[in-house]
Amino acid sequence: MPSEQKTYVETDQFRDALIRQSDVSGLEIRDCWFEERVKIVDCYGRDVYLGGDFGRVVVNDIDVTAYVEAELDRVEPNRALAREAQTAAEIRAAWAAIEATWAATFERVRALPEELHRRRVDDEWSFIETQRHLLYASDKWLGNPVLEEDEPYHPLGFGPGGDPDGVPGITVDADPSLEEILAPRLARMATMRTYVAGLTDADLDRLCTRKPIGNDPAADYTVRRCLKVVLAEEAEHHRYAVRDLAVLTAG
Repeated sequence: MPSEQKTYVETDQFRDALIRQSDVSGLEIRDCWFEERVKIVDCYGRDVYLGGDFGRVVVNDIDVTAYVEAELDRVEPNRALAREAQTAAEIRAAWAAIEATWAATFERVRALPEELHRRRVDDEWSFIETQRHLLYASDKWLGNPVLEEDEPYHPLGFGPGGDPDGVPGITVDADPSLEEILAPRLARMATMRTYVAGLTDADLDRLCTRKPIGNDPAADYTVRRCLKVVLAEEAEHHRYAVRDLAVLTAG
């Protein structure tokens, strides 16, 4: 992100805003949400990138939602496994596929120069930062609500914005090596593997008494809901990681 770029955080000043006949070159919107329609009409540009979780996407009056989802599933088949898993057996199968996929990617990254482990592409997370976030995600959605561990959060993890997300003891400014972050990451993945190995369909309907920090405290969180978040996080961030590795290793 350029240093001169103006940054707006946790504001609603753009809600229901109308921007007309303005130069919005370089506009970047990250980690935002909209429950109602967002519309961009009669605009002109050479390079538009759109990334996120959208219910419906229409480009020049063509609904491209199904096409985009199908392409994403083709690129990262574990997305579909994570999305469709409902039974204990399906969650076990999805997790086994995710672990196998990451294992191959870890070996690929280990063979790369160490500098590439930390390099960002287009200001997205580096490979090491991605592993830190996934460690945090599994602590948040497995260790805390499902397993009810006394100390579920590893200090090397960090939240969705690269921050502690309100969790004490998180060392955001840490700079672990690949192997230093993979040690707790692989340990947490093994914990997930052990847990789902004995999972039953009845377990999935259990209501968690602990709530995942940073989420709606009034909502209900079943074991199924929490585990599916872990699966989805793993699949999506693997896609991001492989996407950026292709750029880092090109040429």
